[in-house]
Amino acid sequence: MALTVNTAFSEFMRDTVNLDSRVTSNARSSRDWLIGQINNFGLKEGFPSLYSDIDFHFGSFARRTKIRELDDIDLIIGLNAQGCTYTQNIWGTVEITVPDTASELITLCHDNTKKLNSRKVINKFVSELKTIYQYKSSDIKRNQEAATLELQTYTWTFDIVPSFMTNPESDGRSFYLIPDGNGHWKKTDPRIDRENISAINQKHNGKILNVIRLIKYWNKRATMPTIGSYLLECILINYYNSKSEVSDYIDLEARGFFEYISSAIYNNVNDPKNIQGNINKLTFEEKQKISIRSLTDFNNAKEALTFENAGDYKSAINKWRGIFGSNFPEYTK
Repeated sequence: MALTVNTAFSEFMRDTVNLDSRVTSNARSSRDWLIGQINNFGLKEGFPSLYSDIDFHFGSFARRTKIRELDDIDLIIGLNAQGCTYTQNIWGTVEITVPDTASELITLCHDNTKKLNSRKVINKFVSELKTIYQYKSSDIKRNQEAATLELQTYTWTFDIVPSFMTNPESDGRSFYLIPDGNGHWKKTDPRIDRENISAINQKHNGKILNVIRLIKYWNKRATMPTIGSYLLECILINYYNSKSEVSDYIDLEARGFFEYISSAIYNNVNDPKNIQGNINKLTFEEKQKISIRSLTDFNNAKEALTFENAGDYKSAINKWRGIFGSNFPEYTK
């Protein structure tokens, strides 16, 4: 219940969009405890040697762009390469060749080869996670790129991604090599995603994270095809890289982004890591529906501002409720 638009947005962000601070604290403690347990795996006979120096917290929870309810936490767990080498084909698939001296890894290769099987590596993690007493009632399985740990006591799952780190290549860049979901490996570099979010937030004096979370909530509503969370973040970063100033009022920022994305959704979006090329894989029909929805909400947001400037806060708030749904606070005196 709110008397002004600013109050309504403050309540909406606090009570509906942003993660509860207690949930965030519990999640970080749970994550750190899990990492401590995983560190013990490397001491067990037959388990690949770990390389904790390259462990990395990635994904939207780590970047502080996650909205409630918290559903997953992503972890990269580093592995010691033990003399392995890799090659990449023109489609981006990476094959890792294991030397005979890497005794733990050689047993995890594709049958009758020395090519490391990422599925077998993930299954090693799955097997060891099942030995942790505190997780005996949890659902633990391999899911594409990760070992997934679905807890019974919390709302979130952990996606645990094994990874190697390459030596610097000819251009000076190094990459994480993670499972590709098909038994081989692929390059990524989540450090760039974290740096990009941090840089754009600092450029605009800490105002961007809240906007990102608000737009993610808008995107999640069933009023149009959903834009992938990572793609949406990249579009938002592109938008704010083009802006020199950002308003203190989050409703004005939402309105501006609705107008921007109504046309920008048709554009290619280059992978900021320069690995995947264009990551906007939405169909033309999906793009069209998103464009229509965002333009409609831009016009509704303009009307809300007109009402607000005229002192009609009830009508303004009702316009925003039409955009963000019934969880947006109602007007009250």
